Amino acid sequence: MTSVTKAVGGAVQLIDMIFPGDTNHHGTLFGGVALAHMDKVAFLAAARHGRAPFVTAACERIDFTAPARLGELIEATGRIVRVGNSSVDVEVELVAEELTSGERRLCTRGLFAMVAVKGPDTRLPLPPIESAVKDADDDALHMADIVFPSQTNHYGTLYGGDALKMLGRAAFIAATRHARAVMVMAASDRIDFRAPIREGEMTECIARVRMTGRSSVSILVDLHAENLLTGRRDHAATATFTMVAVDPDGRSLPHGASALRR
Repeated sequence: MTSVTKAVGGAVQLIDMIFPGDTNHHGTLFGGVALAHMDKVAFLAAARHGRAPFVTAACERIDFTAPARLGELIEATGRIVRVGNSSVDVEVELVAEELTSGERRLCTRGLFAMVAVKGPDTRLPLPPIESAVKDADDDALHMADIVFPSQTNHYGTLYGGDALKMLGRAAFIAATRHARAVMVMAASDRIDFRAPIREGEMTECIARVRMTGRSSVSILVDLHAENLLTGRRDHAATATFTMVAVDPDGRSLPHGASALRR
């Protein structure tokens, strides 16, 4: 499963694609994988709010009311609902989305208690809920990830190949949600890397639909790096992708395909 996150007006949204390695023999998402991503989005929401390192202290009972199936998107949205001196409570909702139909179902909801680790990078008391960052007023898809050690080179910065994977993933999801069709990458234009992305930073891909054709969509993606402790952001890269709608046999849809008429 690959994961991405989005800041949503005081909340953080983690978007995953469900692949075979994430499912059980019924073809539905493993509960443990779902819990891991709920915990991750709780951490991201806490860290972006408090600008401090956090750990999970507890989570309340979590009941699964609907499955998430192989090939679907899954969204875990974390919102700060309480702020203490050194801890926050994060409410997390898990929603499954069928790619082509757009059908969505609530899978579960849970509450996570996150505690700031005291140290030189932690400023207490934590800021109140009212200071949360507000969502940008546009139709762009904001998606992010975290850079782990396995993704970095000997300089401690993100491999270019992993950055390309993030850019392409954002383009795929933006194109699929726009067209509600099966999309594949047909081409990528020149990609310029402007700044390095360091281990432990959050990456945010901002994907916008530039143009819609009869069976293709052009997606512009900007990649930003954000330091979770300081909030500093750098524009790291820009890329444009052409995504094409295909039929079950992998052939481009015929001209005038209704799936791309918007």
